[in-house]
Amino acid sequence: MTRRRYWQLDQALIRSVMNWSMRRLVKGMDKRALVLSSTELAGDLGETVVPAGIGGDEALRLFSEVIVPASRVQDNPMNLAYVPAAPTEAALVFDFAVSAANIFSGTWDAGAGAIAAENQALDWLASLAGWPDTAGGCFVSGGTVGNLSALVAARERAKTRCADRLPRRWSFAATAEVHSSIRAAARVLDCDVIEVPVGDKGQMTGQALAGALEQSDFDGLFGVVASAGTTNAGVIDDLAGIAEICQEHGLWMHVDGAYGAAALVAPSVANRFAGIEHADSFVVDPHKWLFAPFDCCALVYREPKNGAFAHSQFAEYLEFVDRSEWNPADYAVHLSRRARGLPFWFSLATYGTDRYREAVETVLATARAVADEIRARPNLRLVMTPDLSILLFERLGWEMADYQQWSARIAEDDSVVCVPTTWQGRPVLRFCFINPDTEVAEVASLLDGLENGTTG
Repeated sequence: MTRRRYWQLDQALIRSVMNWSMRRLVKGMDKRALVLSSTELAGDLGETVVPAGIGGDEALRLFSEVIVPASRVQDNPMNLAYVPAAPTEAALVFDFAVSAANIFSGTWDAGAGAIAAENQALDWLASLAGWPDTAGGCFVSGGTVGNLSALVAARERAKTRCADRLPRRWSFAATAEVHSSIRAAARVLDCDVIEVPVGDKGQMTGQALAGALEQSDFDGLFGVVASAGTTNAGVIDDLAGIAEICQEHGLWMHVDGAYGAAALVAPSVANRFAGIEHADSFVVDPHKWLFAPFDCCALVYREPKNGAFAHSQFAEYLEFVDRSEWNPADYAVHLSRRARGLPFWFSLATYGTDRYREAVETVLATARAVADEIRARPNLRLVMTPDLSILLFERLGWEMADYQQWSARIAEDDSVVCVPTTWQGRPVLRFCFINPDTEVAEVASLLDGLENGTTG
């Protein structure tokens, strides 16, 4: 007897969804996003969540004609704002397979195959940092969850070391240049952040960290957050110096490499990460510069037992979870999780790590070439030589309003996304390169227009 499926879908609709996905993969999408207000979008969508439904064909039409056009294309090679995305075709197409497989990958007994593959990708990332084979972790949704989970593990380890006398307040050290998720984590943990002063490039040094610790209440300090590529300027902290101070004081060293740690794969800049081999945990987002789709962050522990001690959940219905096997639910603030690392693994397996090295080196070369283009234009000034692939620069004589007007104009006219930021209190422009398809000549044309005060 054939079992009836309650949610069975019309085969023609399935083909329509697949055909849309194929067209998106082959042809891409319109680079221009329609920036609509919530009122406009509500009107365009109409009532969709209704008792009788609107039907799959109409829902797909709204997706393709309303929802997607009102969303920014992250893999546009001229999307240079924030930290965009540039997933490989292999990763994108396999994301569909992962969703279709519907694997629960929180515990080994439910998702052993997926977890084993994800762990191979994690092992590769750990090896780039020079960590031992025993290192490990899991994939979480993004750097925010990864950073929070690492800091929870850091504080739990500190609690075991002072169980007889807990401090009045817990704290960790970081600079003002850390990602906003670090201070968000401090609010969640209800702890203080000891601010470490930075140098001219916004870099934390071991010397500055030591000085900050001397002037602070050391009681309750459990860790230090270093940056391997700050989000605003792409600066790599003095990881070796920070590691020395952390070891001296028995502090957990966490490295936020959500954007920048991807460059560990590139021989031309790998030496700039010296010291990360001594860290206790780090994060890197494959959905940024390692060419995976959203949402995918790798959280890795030098000693995974510290993560499991902090995050393992126990309840009657979890009594039969095999704790001798690798359960990703034990290593972050989550229990349920999709196999979000599998598209990244599939892409690595498909193209090979050499292609990844070449892609990151291509992006770094693009950033250096564009930096030279900026230096060659009298009306433009490069703020600093880039550590990685983020460039900060000025258009002489312009204020924030000028930058904002120019940014809005090029987004509308040229499908280029570039937004201003601030550096040391003054407005600047910021390019973030992560897409190996970005052409130097196209960016140079944009710079010509900027120097002349036009869109190019």
